[in-house]
Amino acid sequence: MFCDEISAKKTKTNTLHCTPAVICVHTSVFITFYLYTHTVQKFGVTQTILLMVGGNIPLYPYVDFPLKNQLHYFFAFLPSLQPFPNLSQLSAALGGLSGVPELEVEALRPVNLLQERNLLPPRPLEPPEPNVSSDLKKVNCSPQTFRCTLTSIPQTQALLNKARLPLGLLLHPFRDLQQLPVITSNTIVRCRSCRTYINPFVTFLDQRRWKCNLCYRVNDVPDEFMYNPVTRSYGEPHKRPEVQNSTVEFIASSDYMLRPPQPAVYLFVLDVSHNAVEAGYLKYFCESLLENLTKLPGDMRTRVGFLTFDSTIHFYNLQEGLSQPQMLVVSDIDDVFIPSHDSLMVNLKESKELVKDLLTSLPEMFSQTRETHSALGPALQAAYKLMSPTGGRITVFQTQLPTLGAGALQSREDPNQRSSAKVVQHLGPATDFYKKLALDCSGQQIGVDLFLLSSQYADLASLACMSKYSAGSVFYYPSFHYIHNPAQLEKFQKDLERYLTRKIGFEAVMRIRCTKGLSIHTFHGNFFVRSTDLLSLANVNPDSAFAVQMSIEDSLADSSLACFQAALLYTSSRGKRRIRVHTLCLPVVNQLSDVYAGADVQAITCLLANMAIDRSVSSSLSDARDALVNAVVDLVSAYKSNVSNLQQSGLVVPASMRLFPLYILALLKQKALRTGTSTRLDERVFAMCEFKTQPLQQLMRMVHPDLYRLDNLSDQGALHLNDTVVPQPHLLHLSAERLSRDGAFLMDCGNVFYLWIGKCCNEMFIRDVLGCPNYASIPPNMSHIPELETPLSERVRAFLDWLQDNRAFSCTMHVVKDDASAKATLFQHLVEDQSEVASSYRDFLQHIQQQMSK
Repeated sequence: MFCDEISAKKTKTNTLHCTPAVICVHTSVFITFYLYTHTVQKFGVTQTILLMVGGNIPLYPYVDFPLKNQLHYFFAFLPSLQPFPNLSQLSAALGGLSGVPELEVEALRPVNLLQERNLLPPRPLEPPEPNVSSDLKKVNCSPQTFRCTLTSIPQTQALLNKARLPLGLLLHPFRDLQQLPVITSNTIVRCRSCRTYINPFVTFLDQRRWKCNLCYRVNDVPDEFMYNPVTRSYGEPHKRPEVQNSTVEFIASSDYMLRPPQPAVYLFVLDVSHNAVEAGYLKYFCESLLENLTKLPGDMRTRVGFLTFDSTIHFYNLQEGLSQPQMLVVSDIDDVFIPSHDSLMVNLKESKELVKDLLTSLPEMFSQTRETHSALGPALQAAYKLMSPTGGRITVFQTQLPTLGAGALQSREDPNQRSSAKVVQHLGPATDFYKKLALDCSGQQIGVDLFLLSSQYADLASLACMSKYSAGSVFYYPSFHYIHNPAQLEKFQKDLERYLTRKIGFEAVMRIRCTKGLSIHTFHGNFFVRSTDLLSLANVNPDSAFAVQMSIEDSLADSSLACFQAALLYTSSRGKRRIRVHTLCLPVVNQLSDVYAGADVQAITCLLANMAIDRSVSSSLSDARDALVNAVVDLVSAYKSNVSNLQQSGLVVPASMRLFPLYILALLKQKALRTGTSTRLDERVFAMCEFKTQPLQQLMRMVHPDLYRLDNLSDQGALHLNDTVVPQPHLLHLSAERLSRDGAFLMDCGNVFYLWIGKCCNEMFIRDVLGCPNYASIPPNMSHIPELETPLSERVRAFLDWLQDNRAFSCTMHVVKDDASAKATLFQHLVEDQSEVASSYRDFLQHIQQQMSK
């Protein structure tokens, strides 16, 4: 009755606005209450509010319910209450309560994972907001660009060790932006000591001096900086765009050039062996490039070239003035030479008609080939020689294991070991040929991207090195065939369109700087490390991300804020030298409670995934899996030992980390890290490549997909975008018990959508959304949602389009029937359920508890 009476009057909040005081705690088998009071001003009247925190009861201040009535209810339980520490003891147990206005009590709420079942928020998890002033929040870097695993930085390495959480950054430096302040200035203002770019978090001591926020040196303000080009006013340097935006782009002067900016140069290296012709990719590549030829990023100087190979290498003379392209064949693959330097890489504008002729005739030229060998290594050596004078991008299309010349490989996969629960071998390269070639390419500002379209083992662990060390990208299409696998063909076409038209940066370097006392010790991603904080990126694209591990070398006790700055210097496709700068500001804390309150569980999961991939290659897959499990054990143990007075039993974590064990279990069930389930070696290696290069939002959808019910969409909480209503269905736990046969459910796995239709699904949904009269008439390989003029169809498509708008590459759609064999593909993503070889979420928690008691 008491709860019913006040439920209509409760006002939810996540912030405690004064120092809490503990009244009492009632501990039972199922739930723990912590009662705090504080006062607020409401309509000019001071009111005392009772807060309940704990177990599965969220934080609710009952603002309008008289305090004495609230207390009366709880004091009725006093005879059964156990002694509980006072505020100072509680504070000591938590490592101290900061008492700052922004203390986030909900993030610190102890959650007993063995008792709480419904952990998912209704919508995808938002990153925690750093506990800094409102002025700094307004100008701080977007978490989609720059994200730290801990949004409150521990003051010392000892405090970080005590928390048992990793410190690191996740960075998406070249992502597509709707708005980007571009600054043209003769003077780019930087710290004279550490070379930090001026940013919103520096301190102006007066109009003529500013203090660096990373090394604290006092610098002079140049005269030119006194003028604000936006307001056209003089004498207000703190209002310039560099100091008002945490992400800016500078047009660089000649001081930032070692040579004149290169043109956009693209070389396409194409497998034309019998295997490639059978797969049928060449026709669709040529069609896509023809359609997008005018959309290739570049200017009047853009150059292109083509090279095909099987057991020999074929060059194409596209010199302006020829009546048709000329093929030049080099059969000596042991000593590759370039038959003509001037006519093989040509100006696209001048030779456009010849390029079009070549792309039109290329598929037919090799349609009758019986050549089965692949001289990929020699073809890459030739490509390197062609591109060395300028730098640029090499795009390689390969359909099989290289068999001839340098870089030839032999099959290392034993199909009988695909389900091994113990040792997974050959995760590393078989030869250093591709790594060495990539490093040579990187030195000449050449990036290498790989499209692998293979139905057989092709040793991606070796081939991927050509992209990994040259800052390239890897695309993989297992079982690709233009007839037998239409879903893969569609994905290839969509990926290719994005790839050819997305923006690109050439001859780039990226440096990450951080506040004095912090240091970087490991980078993750595709690049070449030139020095401790400098990455060489021959090419940079908007779809690749990086991760960085950090440590605290010196105490940050003298700092209230810690800052991180990433500066990306690159040449645009139009030949402009530019510097994109991102700066992130976070508070420094000295209490363990604040570290936990600011923990970013998704960023932590992604950083640990990167670390696990490295461990699986350098040590073993089982070691990597053990390390992930230990990360959960360490967190729970650390929290229990430091907050031992609050809960004696159960598996307790702070609310900010409540999804951590679930995410780790999901990681362990991913293709990259799973054992016991049949997994092709190339597919496992590709999943590892994805973990190292995907932006956080995309990676999290791959690790822990989003599941929604679509047959009962409503307007409650819907977004209204222009004239479109976009429903916002709630997230569901990834368990079969959340599916029902009378419903339709969408699973968003990042690069693929699965729409599961239950056997008893409402026929109106099937008719209005799928355009089929009933369940039985749904075709087995349906891969599109038709555009039907029904309200339900419009809602479903609006939601799908909204999901798609937030990512770069188009998702493929698979409509899965309840009785289809494809159901197994969807069900393997239900990570909370037990499989033949992997434990359920409940069993995993029991395992963690057992590990803690050892």
